[in-house]
Amino acid sequence: MTTFTHRRTVRIEWGDCDPAQIVFYPRYFAMFDGATQELFRAALGKPKIAWVRDFGIIGIPMVDTRAKFIVPSRYGDDIDIESRVSRFGGASFDVEHKVWRGTTLAIEGFETRVWAGPDDANPGAIMGVKIPDVVKRAFGA
Repeated sequence: MTTFTHRRTVRIEWGDCDPAQIVFYPRYFAMFDGATQELFRAALGKPKIAWVRDFGIIGIPMVDTRAKFIVPSRYGDDIDIESRVSRFGGASFDVEHKVWRGTTLAIEGFETRVWAGPDDANPGAIMGVKIPDVVKRAFGA
């Protein structure tokens, strides 16, 4: 478990919503992706393009995701997405997201991602590579 948490506010826009003016559920997964990038930016002190380059990786693709939807959000709402890495493995890690609408917990989201680099044995392919200790330390692990 890590101690570093990042919180960001997102305003629900018209394009996030279905005809009932509630957030169309796949939009949350795009918001979670952005929240994970911001979590790493805050912990590492640089944007994704810099840490991808500096660590020589392709990215951090998602290999599993799920969410528990508790209450809906609507057009014009401001929500807070609180994110943290809950587990670091050798080449994978888990991220937990809690979405708050005011003081109400609206969604719990979960991701498993892989620290991915090029697969030298298969040109054009990617593979999980060891997460550097400096990254884990940035999160308090």
